[in-house]
Amino acid sequence: MGVSGSGKSTLGAALTQALGVPFAEGDDFHSAANRAAMAAGHALTDADRLPWLETLRTWAAAQPAGCVLSCSALRRAYRDVLRGAGPDVVFLEVDVPRDVLATRMVARQGHFMPPSLLDSQLATLEPLADYEAGARLDGTRPVAELVAAVRRALSC
Repeated sequence: MGVSGSGKSTLGAALTQALGVPFAEGDDFHSAANRAAMAAGHALTDADRLPWLETLRTWAAAQPAGCVLSCSALRRAYRDVLRGAGPDVVFLEVDVPRDVLATRMVARQGHFMPPSLLDSQLATLEPLADYEAGARLDGTRPVAELVAAVRRALSC
């Protein structure tokens, strides 16, 4: 979980290789209307996000051996929806300073999320709470280090 440009997809792809479980990029599940809204610079509302979150939850629940899902999950309420996928849901918050996020987003080619929405995502972000199963990761660290930290945290 984390804001756009934090490296969720890169880490997710590396984790799925390391853990041998399916991977899904949450952005691939957005409706055409949601993609168009974001591309036009409009932040999604909770009502826009709910069907998307429910679809992600359904996909994750259908993975009997576990999975890795890259998803912003910015608010606790969104994570509550995703937790409905099963009792072992764990969130990994990929934390990156704003200036690094902005640089990454500007350098990205062909992504529907414009850099102009970064501040709205940061304003929406509710960091992982102590009572939520998971860990906060420094998204500026090399991916191999993050994978090793996740494996240690998950004891796998």
